[in-house]
Amino acid sequence: MCGIVAYVGDRTAYPIIIKGLQRLEYRGYDSAGLALVNDGVHVYKCKGKVKDLEEHAKGKSISGSIGIGHTRWATHGEPSDNNAHPHVSQNGKFIVVHNGIIENYSHLKKELINRGYSFKSDTDTEVLANLIENIYLEEKVDAEIAVRYALTKVVGAYGLVITCTDEEDKLIAARKGSPLVIGVGEKEYFLASDATPIVEYTDQVIYMNDEEVAVINKDNLTLKSIQNDSKKPKIQKVSLSIDEIDKGPYEHFMLKEIYEQPLSIEDTFRGRISMDHSKIFLGGIIDVLPQITQANRIIILACGTSWHAGLVGEYLFEEFARIPVEVEYASEFRYRNPVINKDDVIIAISQSGETADTLAAIKMAKEQGATILGICNVAGSSIPRETHAGVYTHAGPEIGVASTKAFTSQVTVLTMMSMLLGKTRGFLSKEEYTHLVGELTQIPDKIRTILQADDEIKKISETYQHATNALYLGRGYLFPVALEGALKLKEISYIHAEGYPAAEMKHGPIALIDENMPVFVLATKDKSYEKIVSNIQEVKARNGKVIAIVTKGDEVIKKMADHVIEVPDCHEAVAPLLTVIPLQFISYHIAVMRGCNVDQPRNLAKSVTVE
Repeated sequence: MCGIVAYVGDRTAYPIIIKGLQRLEYRGYDSAGLALVNDGVHVYKCKGKVKDLEEHAKGKSISGSIGIGHTRWATHGEPSDNNAHPHVSQNGKFIVVHNGIIENYSHLKKELINRGYSFKSDTDTEVLANLIENIYLEEKVDAEIAVRYALTKVVGAYGLVITCTDEEDKLIAARKGSPLVIGVGEKEYFLASDATPIVEYTDQVIYMNDEEVAVINKDNLTLKSIQNDSKKPKIQKVSLSIDEIDKGPYEHFMLKEIYEQPLSIEDTFRGRISMDHSKIFLGGIIDVLPQITQANRIIILACGTSWHAGLVGEYLFEEFARIPVEVEYASEFRYRNPVINKDDVIIAISQSGETADTLAAIKMAKEQGATILGICNVAGSSIPRETHAGVYTHAGPEIGVASTKAFTSQVTVLTMMSMLLGKTRGFLSKEEYTHLVGELTQIPDKIRTILQADDEIKKISETYQHATNALYLGRGYLFPVALEGALKLKEISYIHAEGYPAAEMKHGPIALIDENMPVFVLATKDKSYEKIVSNIQEVKARNGKVIAIVTKGDEVIKKMADHVIEVPDCHEAVAPLLTVIPLQFISYHIAVMRGCNVDQPRNLAKSVTVE
């Protein structure tokens, strides 16, 4: 989603902002802009990429030690130069960059038009800039008060950085529902939507909370609530290095992140599993383990890829812990009137920890007395702060929009949680438990084996690069993997794809199968193996092209399928962690062959921080 970068200090702001915007490109955007303070404010913005912004600013004044920058993902108004941020108020007093949505902008805009304001863009942000200016001029207050007063009139979500031409030495930042991080340096401050643009300059950060306003100059930071209550800034150390957000030798971040999965999975269970596999320790949930153990029901809330991870979790919890599980789209859950009881446990899954719908859903569930757990990848993000307890994945930064290592890290956490609950509730014997834990710890090395087949998978992908549709089939634990494989192909190669339980193929999708339809079948040896073999025969009887993911050494399916990709033998409960890897490779290679922007697919954003 939209990205913000800002700086105040003694350095030249322009290179810091440009580099920061480049660091935020992974979030997805359609236009970019910046404003620099230097004897007045100079605003440069345009539709397109950050490189287009650099070209637009070439030869113009780019000096100044205070500046704000933005990458926009269109919500109100199409991508255009006029709709790009920053937005300048009518009389030029306020310059604003904004992430989020002002829901009552239409009503506010009508009021401002009646007061003589006109608008150059279609955005809700320009309305906010003019609202602040109107209060500033009519009430004759300073800029900070005008901002705080304006925000009491606003309904919606925002991450804001604002400069006022009458108070050029400072920046004003505010947050509600859209993340903002303040980096603390020596006589300088950095602001950004997340820590990636900041880590090059400082590892000391302040995560702003909802309805907080920061007033910042190079020498001082004041934090308060919208109601003017003083707040004490909490400075934290961010554990993120510049090397982690660099592509290194890889052509794309997505490819790098596919290859990082053995390490990210190891990092996720490292220190949480004893050497003899007899114990799993998840310190983040230890205080609420009795509530989880005695839960009447687990409700998993997530969106997109995290929802698919949650579906794997449903199979795991019900099989090992024997607790009923419901997996809900957070975006639907929050707008229903769901039945939530105090003995329910809610697990919210989000890579970024900032997914707007998931945040809203857990707040609603929290109000009804449920125990709320979080599984997320970003320390200091909103979901860990809203939940009662939780477990961090340790995937490291994920820059590619198409989630890969975040998915496998989330499934790793869910696997550990389900095994721990199964043992605690007495549904897993000591021997079963130890065996399953051992199976999980072998996954990184088994993935390394699959990574060695990249070239082979690339050749298979070449055959299907011109497909217009694809079908993904799986059973049991592998049905969610089929959904995830189809999503990956859709989001980065723009090929229509659908995931189905293999048995459901006869209830509709089989009508689509012909000699042009690639069908990706997850067919490892488990209790559904004979059934999936029958499904493959049904596809072949209709001339469909079968690409099967099979257990190493499988000779039966090899004789039927057009292509097979082998994965090491493993327990069916951890098979999702292996079988998803070839599907990630396939979507990646097909997208590259089709000339698609793998890391920044069209219309998509990495973190969906607006509804």
